[in-house]
Order: sequence, then C-alpha cells, then structure tokens
Amino acid sequence: MSKAELIVISAPSGSGKTSVMKEILKLNTDGLTFSVSATTRERRPNETNGVEYYFLTEEEFKRKLDNDEFVEWENIYGDYYGTLKSEVDRLLQGDKSILFELDVNGSLQLKKIYPEANLIFIVPPSIEALEDRLKNRNTETPDKLAKRIERAKMELDKAKYFDFEVKNYELAHAVIEVNKIVQKLLTN
Repeated sequence: MSKAELIVISAPSGSGKTSVMKEILKLNTDGLTFSVSATTRERRPNETNGVEYYFLTEEEFKRKLDNDEFVEWENIYGDYYGTLKSEVDRLLQGDKSILFELDVNGSLQLKKIYPEANLIFIVPPSIEALEDRLKNRNTETPDKLAKRIERAKMELDKAKYFDFEVKNYELAHAVIEVNKIVQKLLTN
C-alpha cells in the first residue's frame, strides 16, 4: 500500500452497511482500520464505548460542535452522530487505510474535506425490500419506520454523488463486490 486510503461505506438504514462493513474489516485486517464515530444515542447492551461508537452526552457533543471538532456530523431522529477530527488525525498517523461507516450526508461532508476519499454506496434491492428489512428488525415504531423510509428515499437520490454503487440483493454477494473495490483501492 503506497498511501492511506479513506474508504467510506454508506447506505440508507436497513441496507446492510454495518453488516458489509464488519465483513470487510474481517477480510482486510492487515490493510484497514475502523474510524469510530461519536453519538449521543443510547448505548445498546452489547456495545462498548470506543468500539462501536464514542458515546457522548448531548452537552459533550454540542461542546465539541462549538469547538469545530467534527469532520462531519448530523442529527438523525433526535440523536447526534459525527466523526471527530482527532479520530481521523490519529488514524492517519497509522500505517493502515481508514474505513468509515457513515450516513449519506456525512459521507458527502467528509468528501468535501477529504476529496480523495472513496465513497461506496450500498443500494437496497428496492424501497419495498428496505421497508421489509426495517419492519423485520422490530426496533421501530410505525412513526419512526415511516421517517426512516422517507429519509431512505432522500438518501437513494444522492447515490449518484458516490464513487461506487453496490446492490445488496444478498449480503454475501454484496460483501464480495465491496471487497473487490476495497482490494483495488488498497493495492493502487
């Protein structure tokens, strides 16, 4: 690897971006490291601070916002999410390329600061399939589900601004396709 690549995986909620990202990290342990985002959302029982996210209070997050400490950030459904500049700077000092898992708007914000970043968009098979996946999670109220579907439509319209698109009809195939892209980027 000649230089550190910035690789972003993004998709509407329920499109499989987290599942794809985890598999890509497993397949590329020598070449990739993960950029941990910050959030104000409630920590789930199986999550560890500093592993899945840096869990911050809303007050801490807003203080960091006021101090311009984020590369990108967004408020999604009342919770803040963002990538700390200090995290990116720390990872850029290492010898691995950086893998980000970001929402669509965050990906485009990051690309403005790091134009060399490679954006990969995971596309669900259809909006109906996405709705079914979200329903099957059983984690959303009907109102939240409707908001996620509306947001997904907006996000799908932004796919054209990404460097690569991969359809996720089936997770294993999507992982193979994304890994081909990642391998090409890591060997350039």
